Amino acid sequence: MSWQTRINDAVAARKEAAAFRVRQPNNGGSARFLTQGDKRYLNFSGNDYLGLSQDADVIAAWQKGAEKYGVGSGGSGHVTGYSVVHAEFEQQLAQWQGYPRALLFISGFAANQAILAALMQGDDRVLADKLSHASLLEAAAHAPSQLRRFHHNQPDSLQRLLKKPVDGETLVVTEGVFSMDGDGAPLAELHRLAQSHDSWLMVDDAHGVGVLGEEGRGSCWQQGVRPELLVVTFGKAFGCSGAAVLCDDATADYLVQFARHLIYSTAMPAAQVCALQAALARVRQEDGLRDKLAANIARFRAGASGLPYRLTASQTAIQPVIVGENQPALDLAATLRERGLWVSAIRPPTVPPGSARLRLTLTAAHRPEDIDFLLESLHGCSY
Repeated sequence: MSWQTRINDAVAARKEAAAFRVRQPNNGGSARFLTQGDKRYLNFSGNDYLGLSQDADVIAAWQKGAEKYGVGSGGSGHVTGYSVVHAEFEQQLAQWQGYPRALLFISGFAANQAILAALMQGDDRVLADKLSHASLLEAAAHAPSQLRRFHHNQPDSLQRLLKKPVDGETLVVTEGVFSMDGDGAPLAELHRLAQSHDSWLMVDDAHGVGVLGEEGRGSCWQQGVRPELLVVTFGKAFGCSGAAVLCDDATADYLVQFARHLIYSTAMPAAQVCALQAALARVRQEDGLRDKLAANIARFRAGASGLPYRLTASQTAIQPVIVGENQPALDLAATLRERGLWVSAIRPPTVPPGSARLRLTLTAAHRPEDIDFLLESLHGCSY
């Protein structure tokens, strides 16, 4: 088989299965609206849960940072890319989350890949929730250690795996809030089981930090858990991009020595870090925005109860409407878009076969009438 045949066959198979991905350029948007061409849509597909991507303080901080530091970092953090503002923000994050150290990464994907690649060795094993994010499962699959997956949010399944002997160390991996189903992990029980078997827990809280817990500290704080490794990302509630790993001093020193994504990637621009500092200040003080988001979630769930589609038990901003097969999910998304609602159909392999869905996301920027229009449209499309 030639390269071209391999590529053509793979693309054709995706198209045949109604699973072909297409990027659609837009003219920019916000948590509430998205514009494409000359048409504006109510946006129910983004992860800007608190609307901070359009916050005046955050934007001003980025602009001031660019004036002072320029628009790039100029190198890896191990060379010239680590500035005083990077160090200051890491200290602020560590204090906020109650950890000794924080390390900044260019993305959540990079942070997850870096941790697993740096920590895991041949005699070790990763025990990951079956529905963990692709960045976690891919990194675990490529690491020299074993990868075993436990049933989604089922501590008993994890316990059975923990009881099996292993020569090396064990790392239990999960998300705080799962990106496709919107449900939360039983973190306290998972951590208890991990500790009882001398194992560590790693939590990716991309979709929990900023919106859950006191001052938006996230899923772990809300459940009274401090995992050995906590990943927080800034592309959701913070309205920006990037990520950080929270850990103890020894682990941070180890990652600085051995995390290749940290060592060999160009560092996050200092101007962006300035924006993140402003976003952190807003996150910590914005109980009002979190209350608005909670009210929008409750309003949606109350109105969606009569839909002929399966909903998950999610109480978070992620509200999946599970259609089933790929083409019906695409058709429903297209119909809603004709009505001025920007929604996305998520299909395998991102989600399990037979669970194609609309991954609806709610934000604090949405108004009650936006939620009502979404519900009216969904009910209108279901008959």
